[in-house]
Amino acid sequence: MTVAEIEGPEELTGAAGRATDDLRLGIVGAGKFGTTLARAAIAAGYDVTISGSGPAEDIALTVDVLAPGAQAATTDEVVRDADIIALAVPTHRFRELPPDLFDGKILIDAMNYWQPVDGDDAELSDAADGTSTVVQERFPSARVVKSLNQLGYHQLEENVRPTGAHDRVAIGAAGDDRIAVRRVMRLLDRLGFDPVDAGPLRNGLALEPDGSPIAATYSADQLSRLLSPRGRDAR
Repeated sequence: MTVAEIEGPEELTGAAGRATDDLRLGIVGAGKFGTTLARAAIAAGYDVTISGSGPAEDIALTVDVLAPGAQAATTDEVVRDADIIALAVPTHRFRELPPDLFDGKILIDAMNYWQPVDGDDAELSDAADGTSTVVQERFPSARVVKSLNQLGYHQLEENVRPTGAHDRVAIGAAGDDRIAVRRVMRLLDRLGFDPVDAGPLRNGLALEPDGSPIAATYSADQLSRLLSPRGRDAR
């Protein structure tokens, strides 16, 4: 699916302004995944701001080395400067962020709950509709989309392909705000992946990994089948 095919009528009004917004990406989390995503986004033509858990100067050297072209910033600056923000912190730390921080923003939940790293967390481990529904409850006015969590940072970097490549890897996007999902799908396409609409946010459960050390990769057709009701029931 190309960027043009992802566009919907509701997004064509004021397209010039939105095109500018779409090429600004904020990333909260300057770890391995966050900096890898920053590199991929910069290569795709995005202006990227990225924050860590403290002052911008604490991560400035890391960002210069691992994501040249990205701008180190505070989290407040990241949120101010971009309409689309990827949340890529260790899952157990998202509750440290203020509930109103992402109000009105498209928030990509790129996190995966992993007990050995995140500790025992009954709310996350028992989330029947996936952990992104817990994230949405924490940030009630954010437009949460579950995406970019399917691949590890090595796989994210190694699987970038141009549009139309026969071996292009698919990444899903699940969310209740359908315009937000479309905008995230455009981002996925520009990054070098085939975007798949995974449906409502609760379907993000099907995008969560099964605990294997190497995440599975899928074509767009394979991922679409996995996300079908029958495919979700078989997991």
